[in-house]
Formats: sequence, C-alpha cells, structure tokens
Amino acid sequence: MACFSATLGVIILSGFINLTAASKDICDFYAKAGQSLTLPFFYEGLTNTHVLKWTHNNTIIFFRQQGRVSVGKTEDISATGSLLLKNLQFSSAGAYKANVLHPNGTSAKKWSAHLCMIDKVSKPQLTYVCDFKSSAVNLNCIVAKPQGLVFSWTLDEKTLTSETKQTLSVSLAQLKGQRSFTCSVANKVSQERSDAVRPTCISPSPSPPPSLCFTRKTVVAVVTGGVSLILLLLIIIIILCCCHRRSKTQMRLREKGELRMLSLNKQEPDSISPEYETMHPTEDSPPPSPKPSPRACYKNVSEPEAQTGNGPLQLSTAAEGRQPSPVPKPRTKNPQTSNI
Repeated sequence: MACFSATLGVIILSGFINLTAASKDICDFYAKAGQSLTLPFFYEGLTNTHVLKWTHNNTIIFFRQQGRVSVGKTEDISATGSLLLKNLQFSSAGAYKANVLHPNGTSAKKWSAHLCMIDKVSKPQLTYVCDFKSSAVNLNCIVAKPQGLVFSWTLDEKTLTSETKQTLSVSLAQLKGQRSFTCSVANKVSQERSDAVRPTCISPSPSPPPSLCFTRKTVVAVVTGGVSLILLLLIIIIILCCCHRRSKTQMRLREKGELRMLSLNKQEPDSISPEYETMHPTEDSPPPSPKPSPRACYKNVSEPEAQTGNGPLQLSTAAEGRQPSPVPKPRTKNPQTSNI
C-alpha cells in the first residue's frame, strides 16, 4: 500500500511539472527583433510611496522605492506601472512579472506574462501554372518557412475570405479579361504581400505537332558535327577520285606499252618476203635479160617495109595485131625470158 501511494505521488508530481512547463511555453505577447513593446500593467493608485518591482526570468530589471529608482530607468515606467521594452532581441523572450507593495510591505497587486520572439515574414512570390486538362490555373504563394504562417488571397483587390491555404485553384472561365491576383502571408508580428500577377493561359492548338526545343549549345554542337562530317566525306571522296584517276592513268600507260611491244614484234619477219627478193636480187641469181622495148620492135618491122610502098598500112596492121606489153610480175628464183 505504501508503494502504491509513493508511485501515485510521483505521477501527480510529474503531471504538475509538465503543466508548469507547458504554461511557460504559452506566449502572451509576440515581438520581432528590433521592435519596441509595452507590457501593460495597470494600478490606478500607484504613487511614489509604493514599491514597484519588475523581473525578467527572476532577474530584477526595475526597482523603485520611496520614489527613488535603484534599478532601471524612470522613463521606462508609465503612471500606471507599465514597462516599456526597447530594441528587443531574441534574448528578451521569457517571463515578465510586476509586483506592487504598499508602504507597510504588504502586497498590493501582482502581474505576469510570457513574451515570445519570432522572425518577421519575408515577401512571398506568386507563381501560376495553367492546367488545360482540368481547365484550371493553379497559383502558388512561395515563401520561406511557411510553417505557422497565415495565407490570404485577393482577386482584383477583393479579399477571398474563404481561401486561407498556400495554393489557390481558379477555373479558366474566371480568367476572362485581365484578372489580378495577390497573396499575403502573416504571423504574429509582421505581414507581407506579393506583387500582383495576371495569369495568361492560351490553349495550344492540337493540330500542329509539339515542337522540340534545344539549347544553344546543343544546336552549335550538332551543326559543328555535321559540318565536320561533310568535310571528312569530301576529303575521302577527293582521295578516292585521285587514287582512281592515278590507277586509270597507269592502266592506260601499261596498255600503250603492251601495244607498242606487240607492233614491234609484228614488224620483225621470220624470213625475207618474195617482194623483198624481187626488189633486191641476190648475188647468186643471174641478172635478168633485157626486154625489147616497143620502140625497137617498131624499128625492126618498119625498116624492111619502109622500102615498099605499103609501109604505113602494114605498120598499122602489125601494130594492131600486137598485144600490149604485160605488167611486170614479181620475180621468182628462176626467171624466164620472154619470147619476142
């Protein structure tokens, strides 16, 4: 039984400690760095005879007794006892307590609050994407550290009270004309608004095929490669043409040489031809007998007949009966003498 009681006491004490820590995390006031803030404390009957004490995380930051200020500055306290904090930093966060005592030392009034320091929001950037499949335009309010921020939207300077998310979807039918959108973000200490954006969504024509977009470096690389390939092909073609022309020239020269050798071989006879022997007789063959010329035959016939009176008639008869001289034939090895 004693063990059970001890365990129950530990559980209750732990819960109390957790509730105390949770209460400390509750922020009564919010501030950003560099801001000035007045902690409101009201005691209407506050006079210089009262004792006023302010503490920050159990550290005395202001103390006044009998009208004399020993800690802090007189100008930081209002007539009702409020405390003015200037140029706040993140170290200024924490618990603040005010305590007023009567001249006899009894408590007149107590007050406490918790201050939280947070960063101010940055200016948001508004972007949009046209979604033609769903016939809508999707807007996005981009901001750093969106956790804990409150978003709001305006359409043509009119606040859309029902829209509090970071994104907004609007049908394309509502974009007829120049529609202006802005988004705003806010926290406990600051608020920022984006620049106005006028979405323009033009439905692409389905008939033409989608165009391919290439970067400038890709186009330059492709063009350079194509030019280099063309130059390489031209060089190869020129080299092949030169080689073909050279081989063709060598073949022609070879054929001419073979024809020349063949013609020289044909011009060398194996034996002396009969025509060559006829034109050039050898020493062994006898000289040919001279043939009587037609004029000598005419003289031989005309001399006995010229003494008679029938000379001319017989001369014509003999001349008519005589056959013409034969054409000289090629001479053989045994030449024959012609009969007169």
